[in-house]
Amino acid sequence: MPQSRAASPSHNEPSWAAESRDRGAIRRTNLGVVLRLLRDAGPRSRARIAADAGLPKPTVTSLVAELVSLGLVREGPARREGAVGRPGAEVRLHGHAVCGIGVEISTSYVQVVALALDGAELYEHRVAVAVAEAGPETVLDLAARELTTCRTAVQARGVRPAGITVAVPGVVDSANGAARYAPGIGWRDVAVTDGLRTRLGGPPVPLTLDNDAKLAALAEYASARADDVHDMVCVTGERGVGAGVISAGRLLRGAQGFAGEVGHMPLDPERRPCACGRRGCWETMVGLDAILRLAADEDDALHDPAVELRDRLDLLRTRARAAHPRTLAAMARVADDLGLGVALLADVLNPRVVVLGGYFTHIGDLMIERVREVVHERVMAPDAGGCDVRLSALGFAAAARGGAHLALGPVFEDPAGA
Repeated sequence: MPQSRAASPSHNEPSWAAESRDRGAIRRTNLGVVLRLLRDAGPRSRARIAADAGLPKPTVTSLVAELVSLGLVREGPARREGAVGRPGAEVRLHGHAVCGIGVEISTSYVQVVALALDGAELYEHRVAVAVAEAGPETVLDLAARELTTCRTAVQARGVRPAGITVAVPGVVDSANGAARYAPGIGWRDVAVTDGLRTRLGGPPVPLTLDNDAKLAALAEYASARADDVHDMVCVTGERGVGAGVISAGRLLRGAQGFAGEVGHMPLDPERRPCACGRRGCWETMVGLDAILRLAADEDDALHDPAVELRDRLDLLRTRARAAHPRTLAAMARVADDLGLGVALLADVLNPRVVVLGGYFTHIGDLMIERVREVVHERVMAPDAGGCDVRLSALGFAAAARGGAHLALGPVFEDPAGA
């Protein structure tokens, strides 16, 4: 099998030059290995890094020194509870030289989050907007203004944005940066990244587009992997319902990147019309519109898009706490229907954890026990196949945080070149 040009010197290139180039490539690869190890496994000593990465100790010493000079890691005393004696030195992510920015365009808001390399939140802001009614041009104008404010804020702190990832609901063409079909916000074939690049101006920053549920799953996994969870499903509950699937520590995208459209599983026996144009979709049973429809008439404050969504959910919670009959009936029905779909996902994917995000995080504690009961009743495997159903701790920020994590990916792959 012939070698690639990069692997062998050209006729006019001295052998020492090719060897030097190969050594440089190996070193850059090893920088990424060390940085990802610190991200995934946490702070540790140089000796532990060498053992875990399978690298010689002198090599690790040199790699750590370079990562320190790049502002990506720092060394300091190990944190030891109740230990006696002088603590050893530990290497940990520092990352306040660079950040990732995520922006979510949801059905009722635009949210921007900036995360440092170590996951620290540097900036967060959300603006309420009825996205479908406002239209793509107005929403992209708003998103560009919010991104400009975020970039100005982090750059004032000496932090360089490594990239921006935009999250939208629905079918996304990431390669071309277009929202192909997002019925929840009324978008079809909207050139999101091109539109934002035109509006942002200034120094170019890598800009990508992805599905909101997939990005939310990345954010949830960033927290869950510390508990040795590497197979999980993140179900986002908003007007639409989607899922991001993590399998063996990797985001499952499918053959053409469309995996996770679980909201359109045909589970509704009443075959109610869905925003996608079909009938009987799961999201007509458990999406935000479903619980609001079940809980109140259309002229109720719960349906007023001018009221912040959190406030409407707080009102729903208050009514449930006051044992309002219609509210309790709505939550009971959604809990049963949510358990039905989660059980199906558990049967097919056998995740260790199913995380319920979006609006479920705000009122899900009032339904979670019933959801778990239904899952245990319906999953074929004993003890629900070991599946634990949890509520997200990230709430509506999950997709934007996942976007920030994804924007930082190139830094972890090639710290010296990103």
